[in-house]
Amino acid sequence: MLDTDLFLAWTEGAARAVRLHRDRLTGLDAAIGDADHGTNLDRGFTEVGKALTEWPPTSPAQVLVSAGTTLIRRVGGASGPLYGSLFRQLGKSLDAPVTLAGFAAAFESGVQAVERLGKAAQGDKTMIDALAPAARALTQAVQEGADEHKAFERAARAAEEGAKATIPLRARKGRASYLGERSIGHEDPGAASAALIMAALAEAAA
Repeated sequence: MLDTDLFLAWTEGAARAVRLHRDRLTGLDAAIGDADHGTNLDRGFTEVGKALTEWPPTSPAQVLVSAGTTLIRRVGGASGPLYGSLFRQLGKSLDAPVTLAGFAAAFESGVQAVERLGKAAQGDKTMIDALAPAARALTQAVQEGADEHKAFERAARAAEEGAKATIPLRARKGRASYLGERSIGHEDPGAASAALIMAALAEAAA
């Protein structure tokens, strides 16, 4: 079973990863966006930590819904609503007690919420290019009987590969799409941050 402490560790790990890579994320965004992705996410996950400290959650669902709500309220640009929707939908879709299979299904639901809100699909050069492969890898790992550590590792690896695969793509959504051919050759900042967040989940499970 996946407990509350795991999800608290995930949000804490995501905050550390975003803070550590803030300048890289902002640099990626400077090339094809508004140059604020790392700064916005760092501020958002700092606020998530404060919210979870002030109102301690008692279940995995509460951790995720609180994180999502905070990101929506506190992060500017597109990343706040998108990541907020991911975490909120993930939390709302979890059944208690939380099994690995249940989490995989809920995570897929969260990714679908991001797809609907952003009107994006894999190949559009967005965070979906990291999140969708992660969801598929997680589901496959569960079907093959992997434990939570191995399953989350596989999801994180798929997210990282998906993020790198955005480099040769032409952006079809978001501000980067305005650049046309000039968006080619740059890693999508949303996909890069999604890979960091999935890596934080694998680390928390370890």
